[in-house]
Amino acid sequence: MYELKVEKMSCGGCAARVTRAVQALDPNAKVEVLLKDRLVHVESTASPEAIVNKISSAGYPASQVASQ
Repeated sequence: MYELKVEKMSCGGCAARVTRAVQALDPNAKVEVLLKDRLVHVESTASPEAIVNKISSAGYPASQVASQ
């Protein structure tokens, strides 16, 4: 599972677009959006880099949060 910080994600519509972007890359991806924290948890077979690029290309700058 990846944790991503997604800037500019501020409403339910944004969360839906981010989810659709991830699922366009991997239709079986599980996506959990924490809108208040602007975080997205993704369980996918796609690489974190591919997911970050897909979300960013949808207009929502994203970056992977370092594992703790």
